[in-house]
Amino acid sequence: MLNQFRQKSLLLASVIACIGGVIAAPAQAASASTTCSMAYKLSGWSLVYKQYDGAGFIKCNNGQQAQVKLASKSIGFTIGRSEIEGTGVFTAVKDINEIYGTFAALEGHAGATKSADGQVLTRGVISLALSGVGRGIDIGVTIGALTISPGGSTDNR
Repeated sequence: MLNQFRQKSLLLASVIACIGGVIAAPAQAASASTTCSMAYKLSGWSLVYKQYDGAGFIKCNNGQQAQVKLASKSIGFTIGRSEIEGTGVFTAVKDINEIYGTFAALEGHAGATKSADGQVLTRGVISLALSGVGRGIDIGVTIGALTISPGGSTDNR
């Protein structure tokens, strides 16, 4: 009976060790990931359809950095014109090149003279949270896309 208890204890310890290894592997991979943030400027207009263009500067904790072009197009209940400056934070990436592409966006914005904008964007496993303030007259909620591409010029450093 004591021998069966030891065998079961050894089996349980082995299972726990395997589970621990499976849990620790992604944690180690995540620690090797890069975190990046972006300072940006966008300006544009909206009347049911919203189009904003601008530029940004991305900095990562591994030393990578890039100037980027931003193009936002969306549709929803929206009207106005504004200029927004803000910051964004990306979920962990392996390399800055994973940031380029089109992100699906859900956005809310409002302002009369002073504007505020907040967006939650995603592209597969990479997400981006943007928040900014600026000036203009606008209000709305939209769904659409933000495209981040290499290039652009900005003084957001």
